[in-house]
Amino acid sequence: MKNRVQLIGNLGNAPEVKEIAGHGKVAKVSLATNEKYKNAKGEYVTETTWHNLVLWGKQAEAAEKLFTKGAGLAIEGKISNHSYEDKEGVKRYVSEIKVEEFIMLGNKPD
Repeated sequence: MKNRVQLIGNLGNAPEVKEIAGHGKVAKVSLATNEKYKNAKGEYVTETTWHNLVLWGKQAEAAEKLFTKGAGLAIEGKISNHSYEDKEGVKRYVSEIKVEEFIMLGNKPD
């Protein structure tokens, strides 16, 4: 088995892009995926899940130029988990998807 994830969704914001010395650009952006189902009462419900995406190098540069809030996006990558200590010394855990490939799908429909 491999650590692989494929998602199709809409961007929640424009990417936050930074230059990291010795590593080039990194872009962080959120992606929303929606799942629709009927609940126990027979009502249709849409459940939105937010995913944190990270892109490096040339992909970060492309994201900076192309990604806009609400745009449709298909991605493939791998899940990365890490932790850090915040300013108060509390350990925080982060899950991100390191994007290896993406395809722009257009704007979010009205």
